[in-house]
Amino acid sequence: MANLANASALPTTQPAPVAIPIRQLLPWAIFTAVLATILLYFVGAEQGATSVVSGMWVHEFVHDGRHLLGFPCH
Repeated sequence: MANLANASALPTTQPAPVAIPIRQLLPWAIFTAVLATILLYFVGAEQGATSVVSGMWVHEFVHDGRHLLGFPCH
């Protein structure tokens, strides 16, 4: 029991936060934003007059995801 009492009295140290420079973070943030925009286009708007790919295969491929995210498609 004495070990537990001494263990709680020990000082705890917290690691210092690591600073990430904006120059290293910015390319990844831009890449993520572009990828998210492309994904949003294919899930939400890839059909009809704005279609980049002809046919219905993209629509069928993302059909369930479209309904899950609340995009109407019928």
